[in-house]
Order: sequence, then C-alpha cells, then structure tokens
Amino acid sequence: MDEELRSLTERLRAEAAGSAAVDRLLATEDPDALTTVLTEPGQPLWARELAAFRLGLAGDRRAFESLVLLLNHRDPPRCAGAAYALARLGDPRTARAAAALATNELRVAYALHPVRLLVELRAPEAVPALITTLQRRLRPHDPYRGVALACVDGLGELGDARAEPVLNEALAHPALAEAAVRALARIPGQQRASAPRIPGQR
Repeated sequence: MDEELRSLTERLRAEAAGSAAVDRLLATEDPDALTTVLTEPGQPLWARELAAFRLGLAGDRRAFESLVLLLNHRDPPRCAGAAYALARLGDPRTARAAAALATNELRVAYALHPVRLLVELRAPEAVPALITTLQRRLRPHDPYRGVALACVDGLGELGDARAEPVLNEALAHPALAEAAVRALARIPGQQRASAPRIPGQR
C-alpha cells in the first residue's frame, strides 16, 4: 500500500468509527464504484475523500473537482492528501486551480498546500502565483508566515530569476530573511560579491 494512502486510511478509519465501508472502498478495483461515492447524495466526507484519493492515484480525472475542494479544506491533513493525489493525477487543470487557490486572499489561511503543490508541479503558473502570494505576505503584521515561508522556499527551489525582486524584499523581514538568502543563492546566473545581510545579524 502507498505510504500516503496508509496514513490517510488510518486517519479516515478513526473518523469513520470503524465503518466497514472503509475496507470496501479500499478493496474495490472498480473506478465507477469510487466515482459513485463522489456523486451520490449523503456520502460522508471521509468516504468522498478516500474515493477521490484512490481515483487520483489511479490517474482518473473524474476525481479532479473533489480533490480541488479538499485541497482548500480547513483541515490540513485533507489538504495534504489532496495535494499528493493531485500531483499524481496528471490533469492539466491542476496547476491553474492550485494557482487560483494560492492567490485567493479570502482563503489565504489554507494556501499552504496549494503553494507546495505548485512547486512540485513546476508548471508555468507556479512562479507568478508564488510571487503574487509572497508580495501580499510582506505587508506589515501579516499573520500567515507559514504561507510566506513556503513561497520563499518554493521560489528558491524553482530557481527562476523573476523571483529575485520579491525575495530581496523578503530580506527585510526577520522571519523570512534566512530563507530568502538561501532562495536567492539558488537562482542561477546571479553574481553576488557577498551574501545579503540578514536584518539584525552582525
């Protein structure tokens, strides 16, 4: 069993209070039966999540809408599972959806996993979306430092020169400065005589 599926199954077994339906959803090899769980009224969230996850790992694009909804859920483990499945689904709509979620200020509290998914996908939408999200996080007293750090780390991993201006801005924020130094160092073709100075560092 896939390790991520194993972890998800343990969590959903507890949520389902031992329902035998968990084992049925794990055992079935019929993608239509899993799709029915996504569309049938009255299905519990844990069942929809398990069905969507399995379809995603199988590359069945009928799971796309359900997985995108889970990617923006208030429960971080659901977001993480959805991101894992979406990265393996192979649907060309995934990067656009993740970028829309990452840049939606009304849902910024749940943007962490869309940001990480964009980095994993390395799609054309990734760098512009991460730059936009990080710029907004550089406002005074912004509470979403985890999202900001994910953007900084992701931009470093992607190594795109378009990110250099916003990463230089991030140097002025003590909580982001060290990560920004590392990210800037990963952008190729940047000649620096010395590493940027971190505020407060002597």
